[in-house]
Amino acid sequence: MKNIAVKQKILKQASLPDQLNAQLNALYDVYEYNDMAAGEFDRLAAEFRVVLTNGEAVVSREFMGRLPNLELISDFGVGYDGIDVAAAREREIAVTHTPGVLTDDVADLAMGLILATSRQIPGAQRFIEQGAWQKGGYPWTRKVSGARLGIIGMGRIGRAIAKRAAAFNMSIAYTDRAALADMDYTFHATLLSLAGASDFLVVCTNGGAETRCLVNRDVLNALGAEGILINISRGSVVDERALVEAIEEGTLGGAGLDVFCDEPHVPHALLHRANVVVTPHMASATWATRKEMSRLVLENVNAYFAGEPLVTPIPQ
Repeated sequence: MKNIAVKQKILKQASLPDQLNAQLNALYDVYEYNDMAAGEFDRLAAEFRVVLTNGEAVVSREFMGRLPNLELISDFGVGYDGIDVAAAREREIAVTHTPGVLTDDVADLAMGLILATSRQIPGAQRFIEQGAWQKGGYPWTRKVSGARLGIIGMGRIGRAIAKRAAAFNMSIAYTDRAALADMDYTFHATLLSLAGASDFLVVCTNGGAETRCLVNRDVLNALGAEGILINISRGSVVDERALVEAIEEGTLGGAGLDVFCDEPHVPHALLHRANVVVTPHMASATWATRKEMSRLVLENVNAYFAGEPLVTPIPQ
């Protein structure tokens, strides 16, 4: 009788694309954490060396503590602020993510939100659908070409947005931890200074405790009644209450938002407004990019079990 190879057990802690699930299930014995009874989890916990998660989920110190032999957390996403990286490093648990492959999609959506919000494209469509065009033209909107663009965080995505904005002849400035030697764009040492010098302010920085409510009421006031905020980063980076107040009071010109503080819940005050465009955290959600993200997750897991170097570990 031939020996049947026993599949390695993997714990899936958050949702993943169906295509990736199928690939993982063909190679490994995948357990859905949310479907496991407490007794089953406790019985199998010591057998899980790999956890699969996504960029919106939380992998806490407490959760890791329930997995005594955990050695790898593979994140389907570029952001990993939901993972307690400090706790993982204390236990020498490796963490991987999926950088690079989603840069173009996120930058594309950022430009789409700039255009859709400034030109009020969704509002103009509703204007036609409601029959209002028969009574007169749509109100004039804001020009994008030649406007001043401020970017918070000049990493991969920030640079990709700047490249696209340059084609619109926009004046580009940024803020980061420090001025970047390879950047010709104007550097602002403070976010307040950048906001005050911008017509459009795009949030590209990482989420997490360090950037929570980084874009606060003072920043929104500096951006002003003609300014437009674009967020394709993390909802936590923006003080959402202050944003709602600024929109309601008219002290901010508009907002294009793909991310929110309590997803999938979006403040009602941000809906049904011509100067606010919202999308459901879909910046990287194209077939091509999700396929590449799935490939990286699978390659990292395969590399771990093969004893090979991980493909895309998070920065040290």
